[in-house]
Amino acid sequence: MKSSTLLSPQKNPIFTQKLTLNCPILDRFLAGGIPCNSITEIVAESGSGKTQLCLQLLLAAQLPVDCGGFAASSLFIYTEFPFPHRRLRQLSQSFAHSRGGYFGNSSYDPLSNVLVHGVHDADQLFDVLLKLDSFLVRRNVGRWPVRVIVIDSIAAVFRSEFENTPADLKRRSSFFFKIAGRLKELAEKFGLAVVVTNQVVDFVGSNDGINGLRIGNLRYFYTSGRRVCAALGLAWANCVNTRLFISRSDVVLGERSGLIEEDGSYSVCVRSRRHIHVVFAPHLPPSFCEFTILREGVCGIESNDRFIPERSIA
Repeated sequence: MKSSTLLSPQKNPIFTQKLTLNCPILDRFLAGGIPCNSITEIVAESGSGKTQLCLQLLLAAQLPVDCGGFAASSLFIYTEFPFPHRRLRQLSQSFAHSRGGYFGNSSYDPLSNVLVHGVHDADQLFDVLLKLDSFLVRRNVGRWPVRVIVIDSIAAVFRSEFENTPADLKRRSSFFFKIAGRLKELAEKFGLAVVVTNQVVDFVGSNDGINGLRIGNLRYFYTSGRRVCAALGLAWANCVNTRLFISRSDVVLGERSGLIEEDGSYSVCVRSRRHIHVVFAPHLPPSFCEFTILREGVCGIESNDRFIPERSIA
């Protein structure tokens, strides 16, 4: 069983099981993977790879415990439509090809242990979470208990439903605490790894934070040449235990000789570089690691400066 040592407020060691990311480089970067009994948030702009990483976790949960998995199934709650069925099937085929030997069955289908449920608003999401106790108890009787819950994304159910008025903002914050409290309750009761994704918004303010102040966990990041911060603000930031941020930047590799655009300029070869950053976590220092997205899934990139201490996040 993969585990790591965390420190409680009383400084007593607590051993927490981790879920592998099915990539040894990313597992080392995150000290074993995604921890149980807490909420891990992945923040990124659209198209950065946060959903693909979540889909990979759904499959990794099925691996045997001695391989970093939970020998369990997973529940994916999606709020952004449509659900990426095609990409999940592609990942599952690669997973079955490379990892199928662990299950001793040539006809093993990883998708049979991925449960999917769509919700449209915050009320529906909370209602689903309230009903999960009996469902998880029933599932835990069988061979493949649910040990992973992913919500993609938490921002989608809040950003369209609530107005920017004091009354609605207060009601929204109350909903944050209800949903986060319920997720933490389920995580601790059933030993779950809970992962939520969050969107970003453009950051407008000074380099020191909002109105010149640095407030708690509210920080800004750089991605695609923009300053951004996590959606939902400080209230939600205080609801999660670990925040990871994915940044993306385009790198010009050089001009392609012989290829000329209509305006007479040479076309250039551009590659996207992606990094995953630890913004805050009770068991990890701020740092970052580069990764890439292949047909087979999300893979970390080995670097001579592996797991660089974070200096680029303001």
